[in-house]
Order: sequence, then C-alpha cells, then structure tokens
Amino acid sequence: MLTCWQPCVCSDSRVATCACSEERERQKLGPADYKVENRTTEHRVMRDAKTKAMAGPRPVVFSGPSGAGKSTLLKKLMKEYDGVFGFSVSHTTRNPRPGEENGKDYHYVTREVMQTAIDNGDFIENAEFSGNMYGTSKAAVQAVQAKNLICILDIDMQGVRNIKRTDLNPIYISIQPPSMAVLEKRLRDRKTESEESLRKRLHAAQMEMEFSKEPGMFDVLIMNDNLENAYEQLKYVLSEEISMVKKVNMSS
Repeated sequence: MLTCWQPCVCSDSRVATCACSEERERQKLGPADYKVENRTTEHRVMRDAKTKAMAGPRPVVFSGPSGAGKSTLLKKLMKEYDGVFGFSVSHTTRNPRPGEENGKDYHYVTREVMQTAIDNGDFIENAEFSGNMYGTSKAAVQAVQAKNLICILDIDMQGVRNIKRTDLNPIYISIQPPSMAVLEKRLRDRKTESEESLRKRLHAAQMEMEFSKEPGMFDVLIMNDNLENAYEQLKYVLSEEISMVKKVNMSS
C-alpha cells in the first residue's frame, strides 16, 4: 500500500498528499518537477570541458545540519542502489587514527603538500577544523566518476560555497529537519552530546538552515520529517541520473 508523500518544502505545489492521486501524478512527472532550479538544458550539458577530472556521471552534493538525517538517507540510497553511487576519499593533514587506512579513510598528506595542491587549483573545496586541513580534490572525484559511479559529496555550507566557484556542476541537495525543536530532540536522544557541544551544534544548525534558504544555493530542499517520505523524494530527484548510470552499466 502506498503511503502519502508529505508536501515538498519547495514552492512547487505539484507534490500531492493523496496516495492514489500522487502515484498517478508521479508516473507523469520527472525529477525536475521538484524544485530543481538549475536543471535547464544548458545546465544539464554543462560539463567541465577543460579537464577530464570532471568527466563522468554528474556528482551530488549533500548538505544539512547534524541530526537532519543525511547519513541515514545516504545509507539507504547506497544499499538500494549498490554499484551506482560512490564516495570520494578526502584529503587531510591530520594524523591517521587507529584502524584508519591511507587512501581508504582519507588521503593523509602534509600541510605543505596540501596547500600547494590547493594553490594549484587541484581541490574543489577545502576547509580547516581544529588546526587540520580537509578537502576534496578533483582527482578524488575523477576516481569515482571513472568507475561510472555518481560521486557523493557530503559537505558543509563552506564546502558548498567553494564548489559553487568551480565547474563541477553537481546536483545540490539540502536535507533539513522540520524545525529546530525537532532537531534538538533528535540530538538529545542520541545522548552523545554535552550541553556545550549541543549548543554549538544547534547554533551551527541554525546557520545551515538559514543558508539553505539563500537563492541559488541548492537545487532541491528535502524536509526530513518522515524518513520514508524523504527517501522517496530523494530517489525521485536522482532517478534520471540513476537511470543513466544503469544504462551505461548494462551496455558495457
């Protein structure tokens, strides 16, 4: 039995709440019928013609505050579509932790090496936390795309701003909680945060929620007030890219 989809958080009112009518309409609509602001014909074919690093399936940028449910949604997506999505391996200047492997968990490099690569334009985004540098290189994305996989980039708002200045041309998806009150409850229920840590996370979440409203930052906003409904919307938005990857895999 079909469940009712929650109305999409965007201004597009075509997402119905009646299960039966929704399913009929869903057969007619494509991913672009959600609020996908930039998916014009021109944007769809705009690839980085200057470097092979950007060739391949179109990447997907995921962003949203801690507690919004990004990790849960991504796990469901990776499980259902095995062999379709892949994560890029980020670079960092911090030392490996016990059990971590170079090239698998991170590419561990010195600050000098990473800064030189950033200055040379080899990174699509980078940031610094607690005295350590982190970032995603073009080569890391290329490695995923070379396998005909949709590269997933799970990044914060600073990373989103950085990628906006590149020719990567991903789909930008923001996963948001229904309210700050719900988000706070989710974080408290984890029982992993001190009060100070919780306050910092909530402050950061407020900034990310405001950031998601900035015009042109995201192609799609998904409010995760119900996991299954949010997941259906996520699959629907990515259905075109998923189909393209599967088609190539079948023909190869």
